[in-house]
Amino acid sequence: MHFNLTPEQQSQYEQFKHFVDQDIVPIANSYDQLEKTPRALIDKLASLGYLGALIPNSYRGSGMDMITFGLLNEELGRGCSSIRSLLTVHTMASQAIIRFGTEEQKETWLPAMAIGHTIGAFALSEPNIGSDARHIETQAVLSGDHYVLNGTKKWITYGQLADVFLLFAQVNGQPTAFLVEKNRPGLSIEPINGMYGTRASMLAELRLNDCRIPKENILGKEGTGFPYVALHVLEYGKYSVACGAVGIAQACLEDSIRYTESRIQFKQPLKEFQLVQAMIAEMLANTKAARLLCLNAGFMKQNKALQAGDELNAAKYFASQIAVKAANDAVQLHGANGCSNEYSVQRYLRDAKITEIIEGSTQIQQMNIATYGYLEYGTRTAAASCNA
Repeated sequence: MHFNLTPEQQSQYEQFKHFVDQDIVPIANSYDQLEKTPRALIDKLASLGYLGALIPNSYRGSGMDMITFGLLNEELGRGCSSIRSLLTVHTMASQAIIRFGTEEQKETWLPAMAIGHTIGAFALSEPNIGSDARHIETQAVLSGDHYVLNGTKKWITYGQLADVFLLFAQVNGQPTAFLVEKNRPGLSIEPINGMYGTRASMLAELRLNDCRIPKENILGKEGTGFPYVALHVLEYGKYSVACGAVGIAQACLEDSIRYTESRIQFKQPLKEFQLVQAMIAEMLANTKAARLLCLNAGFMKQNKALQAGDELNAAKYFASQIAVKAANDAVQLHGANGCSNEYSVQRYLRDAKITEIIEGSTQIQQMNIATYGYLEYGTRTAAASCNA
């Protein structure tokens, strides 16, 4: 299978690169240290149509195909993984509304999200619940014309500035999805600081204390929050993170090449040493391989292939791991400079590690991939044995 970009995709790819080089790369380290994202940068993302990347044109979105969306995430990941994570959660929230929302919900939220007037976030994780998403502890009880929510959500990406949360709670023991506005009485938002990676992603803890929302804010039906809503949007999250991890690996490769060309040791550039060349070669080959896995996953998702979810798992699993490997080697190649905040590679390493945890940890992906392997190849092997 060949993945030659169309002229339009190539043109947009170049635009993404230019934007990242001009508007993100120069400020990424400083805002990583400040643990915030400047509003002006978010407004620029919106003005370029990136926040409405997968929102249809009919709702003022850009209507990108999945390959183009993947390239956008790769470039944002190359510049700053925190900025990429804004696109991730904002897209997950909008995709939930597109797939499961009523026409009124779509008209209310999607145009505003497409142009950046409303920022969406994904509120699933809790203090006691991460991967075991079916057993969230937040409760929602129908009382008249309102649902009353009680519980705590934690590690909510861009929770400090989001306007609406795609939030999950149990209704009579059934996980259910809701749209919860930030200004609802009973909802308090506490910033989370001091994180290891993606420090500028403005994480928050949401505390719901008899938070009342109109019953019309339910998304889908009671009991469809998991697996329907959550698993649907998590596929977009996995794809975004996987492509962003490729971007991190690409940044590591480019920074390492520049550094080893200019750094002189033992009267010659570092690039002349064979062990350095081996590290660069592995970084380059792994980055190319991860990019192809992501392109394949995007192609499968775009064409609604039955195996799209399995390809997304493989792409996310491999890309996040090679991002960590590339970043670790980049720090090693930079030596003491690699541990200094004057160089970006230390940020790449911290951010790369986060990609192994979010939107399905490495271990969860291993379980998913192994399950697919047994279903796909175990059955085929058994059938072949019977026919022999």
